[in-house]
Amino acid sequence: MAMDKNIIGQANKIMVWLMKYYPVRIKNVGEQQKADRQTIWDFKDGRAYEQVAQMTARHLQELFGSRITSIVFSCVPASTAEKNELRYKRFSERVCELTHAINGYPHMQVSAGRLAVHEHRRDETEARTTQMADYDTDFFKGKDVLLFDDIITKGISYATTADNLEACGANVLGGLFLAKTFYKVR
Repeated sequence: MAMDKNIIGQANKIMVWLMKYYPVRIKNVGEQQKADRQTIWDFKDGRAYEQVAQMTARHLQELFGSRITSIVFSCVPASTAEKNELRYKRFSERVCELTHAINGYPHMQVSAGRLAVHEHRRDETEARTTQMADYDTDFFKGKDVLLFDDIITKGISYATTADNLEACGANVLGGLFLAKTFYKVR
């Protein structure tokens, strides 16, 4: 499937990640990489939201300073409504409490489940570019939005969400990610 030019264009925006993520199949990682991997897994399971919220808040304040109070902080929807709530509800509330950003979580709802990215390798572009969320168009229209996602590998889920929000009239500034996937230790 050829990727839409709007989705490709999202990659030219702010893209910041806090950690490197090495999949388990990458064996020559050190203790720090293993600890980071565990933090990522804990966050995905809803256990490390406070730690990640603190890290995220620091980076948002560094990136945007006092401007953060006028930016909507919103998360790329997880693969199911249950995972989305577990992973992002308290996390988004906490990040916005710490930064005074506007919480976008209540304005984007997962409407259909999909396979998690790691659960399918074939046809992943088509699976991730299908709209899986309902957006509160009235809320997002005219607002600056910064998206958060747990892991960025190719950026298709992020870019699709950004494109959908811009179709609602939002101005997506870019993405902040807990981790970026790497396959070689340097």
